[in-house]
Amino acid sequence: MPLRSRHLWWGVNLNAPDARALARFYARLLDWELTLPPDDPDGASVAPSADAGYYLGFQTEPDYQRPVWPAGPGEPQMQMHLEIEVDDLAQAVTHAVAQGATIADFQPQACVRVMIDPAGHPFCLYVVDA
Repeated sequence: MPLRSRHLWWGVNLNAPDARALARFYARLLDWELTLPPDDPDGASVAPSADAGYYLGFQTEPDYQRPVWPAGPGEPQMQMHLEIEVDDLAQAVTHAVAQGATIADFQPQACVRVMIDPAGHPFCLYVVDA
């Protein structure tokens, strides 16, 4: 039996030193709705809407260590990264920086910009050639 619920709701969680601050960043970046559960001060989530079926979750981790991009020997490596397709790469980078992201020093591809969120997670903005 596949691992599915009747609601088809799924998500990815990112650890951070301050889950709610990182959730606010992604809510602004993606123009998604922010949810701050009153019974969980160490958690938050963002989704396009309450019935989207998917979300990004965030959990406060007191021992969080920022990943290094690209990581060298013995440095904390990213465990995953988000890929976000955009229509205009330059405009998307400007928007991401205005929300608090930084541009990574190492950029491996011309059609992709590796960005760093405020907690240090790399994420990619990319365009697909028409």
